[in-house]
Amino acid sequence: MLTNKKVVILGGSSGIGLATAKAAAAAGAHVVIVSSNQARIDEALKGLPGKPEGYAIDLSKEANIKAFFERVGPFDHLVYTAGDTLSLVTLEQLVMDEARAFFDIRYWGAVTAVKYGSPHIRPGGSVCLIGGTASPRPGKGWSLAASICAAMEGFTRAMAVELAPMRVNLVEPGVIRTNLWNGLPADVREGMYATEASRLPVRRVGEAEDIARTFIYLMEEPHITGQAIVVDGGSVLV
Repeated sequence: MLTNKKVVILGGSSGIGLATAKAAAAAGAHVVIVSSNQARIDEALKGLPGKPEGYAIDLSKEANIKAFFERVGPFDHLVYTAGDTLSLVTLEQLVMDEARAFFDIRYWGAVTAVKYGSPHIRPGGSVCLIGGTASPRPGKGWSLAASICAAMEGFTRAMAVELAPMRVNLVEPGVIRTNLWNGLPADVREGMYATEASRLPVRRVGEAEDIARTFIYLMEEPHITGQAIVVDGGSVLV
């Protein structure tokens, strides 16, 4: 169902976004990836089949996002997976200016992308956003992440109503092995993966490809909108 469809992926040069770009391209879509790093885009394009496009854009700037969508023209599906390295601090450690900035890409970037991207989406197309399980199951130090995840849930439902019949859905991953965790020391990161895997019903942490399959499903399924799909290996159950 994605054959000859145009899929725009913001945050598409690494991690979940790149995995989704590969899956969409393999399904026959024409893929356009966007991120802030030109070198990463160039490297990502080498691994994508067909004739993919890539653009380096600062997604914290409204004018940049508006200009990009005016340039890219009509398309079928918008996927927003952009996000900087996770910041896990307690309320006591929170620096307010840094906390506000943490919303720039993950929340306001998504809002801006939907604002300027949705008018260019063809009939039958969709918007797919990303959140996380920090909202239903936060841990210590997850105040910012939980707040953004909750905000994304509300925004998704509101847009599913406001932009109807265009479909708008959200994917909520659990712990996924991607570069978003690179802010942690390697031994701490691997220890976290091992600890998480041992408690999950599926006995492993997620991979970017797990989330990519979910985005493909949401793009292809014409009778789902306003939903938050949890892909977490059962973390909210234990």
